[in-house]
Amino acid sequence: MFLVRDIMFCKPGQARPMVEKFRKLSKVMQQMGIGPMRVMTDFTAERFWTVIAETEVADLAEYTRQSRQASDSQETREIMQGYHDIVESGRREIYVIEQ
Repeated sequence: MFLVRDIMFCKPGQARPMVEKFRKLSKVMQQMGIGPMRVMTDFTAERFWTVIAETEVADLAEYTRQSRQASDSQETREIMQGYHDIVESGRREIYVIEQ
């Protein structure tokens, strides 16, 4: 099992809009067989306005295929429209769940 963690460093005051986008995206992804997605905000972190979305997946190849399919979805594009305006940068981390 793998943990895929998308970390977004939002512009000041823009964490809440990113959380809402991830919440909506989580519902769409679950309908497509990915998820559920856990969405978190920083309580104390390396940077303020950090939003993290993480998902456990059994197979990275399948996750990649499903993610690409979701990216092509009109619904996903509408949800994520304008997210570049609220995010300064981000990264993805993938971990092997050992236990």
